[in-house]
Amino acid sequence: MKTALTIAGSDSCGGAGIQADIKTMTMNGVYAMSAITALTAQNTTGVTGIMEVTPEFLASQLDAVFTDIYPDAIKTGMVASSDLIRVIASKLKEYNAKNIVVDPVMVATSGAKLISDDAIDTLKTELLPLADVITPNIPEAEVLTGMTIRNEDDMVNAAKLINEKFGCSVLCKGGHQINDANDLLYRNGSYVWFKGKRIDNPNTHGTGCTLSSAIASNLAKGEDLDSAVKNAKDYISGALAAMLDLGKGSGPLCHNYKIL
Repeated sequence: MKTALTIAGSDSCGGAGIQADIKTMTMNGVYAMSAITALTAQNTTGVTGIMEVTPEFLASQLDAVFTDIYPDAIKTGMVASSDLIRVIASKLKEYNAKNIVVDPVMVATSGAKLISDDAIDTLKTELLPLADVITPNIPEAEVLTGMTIRNEDDMVNAAKLINEKFGCSVLCKGGHQINDANDLLYRNGSYVWFKGKRIDNPNTHGTGCTLSSAIASNLAKGEDLDSAVKNAKDYISGALAAMLDLGKGSGPLCHNYKIL
């Protein structure tokens, strides 16, 4: 069985973060492992507390995984501090990690910035250059480029800038009133659109975590990037279309819809 590692924070209600990643990886046919960057007190209505791990403990978790069950792919999610980002980058280089998917979690769906400017700078200099593919949403692509993205042409230009600056493939995620659910994959001077139909489901908590984890799972299984993205989009569409409705706010996806 192929293996995948998620490096991210814990979501106590299970809709996003480590919990969503493990569910997604399992449902996409790989063995899931985790290194936790932070504990959160969180539910569908918001986050009420965050407790970060120390850089030393994060390094110990990564050493434990890489020296025993070497991951075939890695997904990183929200990492809020520069020190933790540096640890991740250092360990990925030390162990010659492959199939690295970075979900550059910086801006919430609400528009609120989730990490400091200092941590964003460290993300840009230390982690993004190691990625095989990064998966920014529109606000995150704007942060990475300094652009304002208003349409699909802007998405292409932003993805091109990110690709040229960091040397990684870019999956610029649509939505945010720009298109239905069309994502742009840009690499090596060319791009392809992955069309998606917007599903009328208000319960979208954890969609970004789920998509990036599904891509990592597919890369771990040996799929090329185009196939990994297509199959990940198909999976997330199915999880949304199942119309799970839990919690008082924006609820989680139905990660296990395939076995119900």
